[in-house]
Amino acid sequence: MMLQKDPAALRGEKLYEGKAKALFSTPDPSIMLMEFKDDATAFDGKKKGTIVEKGYFNAHISAILNRYLEQNGIHTHFLGQLSDRYHLVRHMDMFGLEVVVRNIAAGSLARRLGMDEGTLLEKPVLEHFLKADELGDPWINAYHVDAMGLCTPDQLAIMESLALKINRLLTDHLETIGLTLVDYKLEFGVDPDGNVRLGDEITPDTCRFWDSTSGDKLDKDRFRQDMGGVEDAYAEVLRRLTTGQS
Repeated sequence: MMLQKDPAALRGEKLYEGKAKALFSTPDPSIMLMEFKDDATAFDGKKKGTIVEKGYFNAHISAILNRYLEQNGIHTHFLGQLSDRYHLVRHMDMFGLEVVVRNIAAGSLARRLGMDEGTLLEKPVLEHFLKADELGDPWINAYHVDAMGLCTPDQLAIMESLALKINRLLTDHLETIGLTLVDYKLEFGVDPDGNVRLGDEITPDTCRFWDSTSGDKLDKDRFRQDMGGVEDAYAEVLRRLTTGQS
């Protein structure tokens, strides 16, 4: 594993750049360099801005949570944190599919089903969305996934099983530091050996974290809803994960 402290020593061709991250090749074709950016978007890119030091916070938060999942039997793309804003990750073929896990009604689920935000769901709800910004990341079901050839039925079953296991692990872990995991987005891919692995990131960009006592939002909803205190919210999530205290 090419763990060095200087990302410039490894950073090759830019392979991909999205709203929050960029991926670069490295001298080892099986390993990529992932950069976390300060850019922030919402509503499928319609709202844009910058969250100061977001890349720093997210790189550290995602590293901590990926390590925790690996220690508990979840195979991820994460290989190590190279610096304050860079991870080394396995090269994977991503499915182009977002798996969303919901424990509490919020966001689009609350709007679609006419539920009050904060309503506790009796069971976790899994949803699938096509990863396509130009279409607004539309909701799709298993029939769409199969018809579009996004993955095989067996691979989808593995992703769903992993998503529910990840939910149990993260919900219990975060509760110990006073964070309620409301909902979150996962992305999966296949490594060169054909194994389904968790990819992307686990951060306040992709998760809704609420303070378990006050209900305060500690995630990107503060940016979406112009609530202010966005940087402080990200910093608070990192503080709790680092110290193990609420």
